[in-house]
Amino acid sequence: MPAPSSKFVKVFFLAIILMLPGVIYLLMSKGIHHYTKLPYIGPKEAVKNADGGYDTTYHQIPYFEFTNQDGETVTRDDLLGTVYVTDFFFATCPTICPKMAGNMKYLQDKFKDKKNLRFISITVNPEHDTPEVLKDYAEMVHADTDNWTFLTGDKDAIYEAALKGFFISVGEDEVAPGGFLHSQYFILVDKNGHIRGLFDGTVYSEMKKDLTDALDILYREESVPFKGQANKNKLEQRK
Repeated sequence: MPAPSSKFVKVFFLAIILMLPGVIYLLMSKGIHHYTKLPYIGPKEAVKNADGGYDTTYHQIPYFEFTNQDGETVTRDDLLGTVYVTDFFFATCPTICPKMAGNMKYLQDKFKDKKNLRFISITVNPEHDTPEVLKDYAEMVHADTDNWTFLTGDKDAIYEAALKGFFISVGEDEVAPGGFLHSQYFILVDKNGHIRGLFDGTVYSEMKKDLTDALDILYREESVPFKGQANKNKLEQRK
């Protein structure tokens, strides 16, 4: 039997190379795999779909509308489609905020080449922390405001978003250093507005290991859809 021509061999291997990414994608999205998946934090609900089965819907950050350090309006919907890490702080905080800002800066530098990743810091003292104050604060902590946004707004709206949206307790307290209480946690939110992790923003090792790993997992999860993810996304788009 004559040996195949070199041209035929080249065409054959070229076809294999072109088909390989699609085959891998199908195996990973349809087949069984063992990737770690981040949990969904918050209440969930089973909703009947058009096929008669049920899809699970997870807690989604509710709509909000605040103002950034440049005086521009930023809403919940502006953040849909991006992964973001958010925290609550205030510019005159004498205790944990400087450490949290340093760790947020570490994350921003570490993931500076990651597309569709943002960092959101929301003040719990909006009466003092005007856009001008936030702009000065951003400069002080060496934030790149291209993707690290500082937000202020109506105090009641901020406190409601913190508690009902991000599950973070904040408030005024005359006994607390600086007059305000707020959580030290960084909240990881996926592109659909779901909370996928809480991390202690004062602990550098959690930034370097736990939150970094969670971001890697989340991006891998979003690039390789899990079973049922397509139906879930369709359901959310109908909201």
